[in-house]
Amino acid sequence: MRMRRILGLVLAAATLVGASAVGAVSAGAASSPNISRDDCTAAGGQIVARPYAGYACDLPDGTRQAIT
Repeated sequence: MRMRRILGLVLAAATLVGASAVGAVSAGAASSPNISRDDCTAAGGQIVARPYAGYACDLPDGTRQAIT
């Protein structure tokens, strides 16, 4: 019985560490720089509307940045 409890605590701790690591990676990936409408068009980008997410700038190099 004691071994099950220890194993359960170890598994729970490992799950929490894994979830926090995934959250940190996701937060870093989601923090892309924002661009203004004028900067977007000056860079040759195209402004596109995203449903429920506002507007974004599709740049010629294939990247997409949120419009501020």
